[in-house]
Amino acid sequence: MDTIEKGHAGPAVEDVQHRLMLIGHLAEDQVTGTYDDATAQAVRDFCRNVGLPESDEVTQKVWAALVDASYSLGDRTLYLRMPYFHGHDVLELQQALGALGFAIGHEDAIFGAYTETALRKFQLNLGLPSDGIAGAYTYAALRNLHHSWEGKGAAHAPLHLGFARAADVLEANALCLFGTDPFTRSVASRMSNLALATNPLSKIVSADSLSVAPDDRMLLVHVVVQGAPVEEAVPAVDCTDDEGLSLRLKSAIAAARAARTPRITLTLPSQMWEDAGADRSAQHFAITLLDALCTALSE
Repeated sequence: MDTIEKGHAGPAVEDVQHRLMLIGHLAEDQVTGTYDDATAQAVRDFCRNVGLPESDEVTQKVWAALVDASYSLGDRTLYLRMPYFHGHDVLELQQALGALGFAIGHEDAIFGAYTETALRKFQLNLGLPSDGIAGAYTYAALRNLHHSWEGKGAAHAPLHLGFARAADVLEANALCLFGTDPFTRSVASRMSNLALATNPLSKIVSADSLSVAPDDRMLLVHVVVQGAPVEEAVPAVDCTDDEGLSLRLKSAIAAARAARTPRITLTLPSQMWEDAGADRSAQHFAITLLDALCTALSE
């Protein structure tokens, strides 16, 4: 492209001014199509803010930076490619995923492997096709959850509730926990036992302890181990023990409750926690999952 500078006029100048207006360097009434002193100052300010040599000329490099900075979340489809997508919309996607409990590495505005992995986990979490492509369905899901991530930093959710709050949560939410192999059934049963020990009126129970089939008011919670087949379109939570677990659970529960058949899948990383045996591992996962579920359901 040819350099755009003071004294120029026309659609190219108006495009520059419009992008400067979108990112807050010009007022709407300053988008005139004529490269005036206000535009030159706005370009200098923009260059300084993004770490480019200060200049009032729009070169190819300045134009590329300006285009990147003026993208907003949802303006284009994002996916892993070479060269990587980069821009303000990628940064917004990273910030949203981080605030929702999905580790994206550094917030660097570059759609790399970490961002794609976090996006795939988010899509699984909401029961969406896990294709790693940020398109219309992904953006709609993010918009529905905007209150959970807008203006917030990377997730630092509380890992534990006080006894009284946990007891209230257990009594107020009807969940049916179940596994489909001996280990996951043990985890589900232990979660139920812990919940009942905390509050005898707990409605968070295992399928093995029910005398009748769960009704449609109960949220079905399927516990599986990584690698096990899972039902498509069911929100699935990666149950890595970290600060984002309760936030990931919260998003999945909200998506499940909006569906006709409320159900989520909890995916354990393995059947072994550190070097513990089967019983200790099952107890560890039961404590971790019940604590995170109570935190997710408390908000």
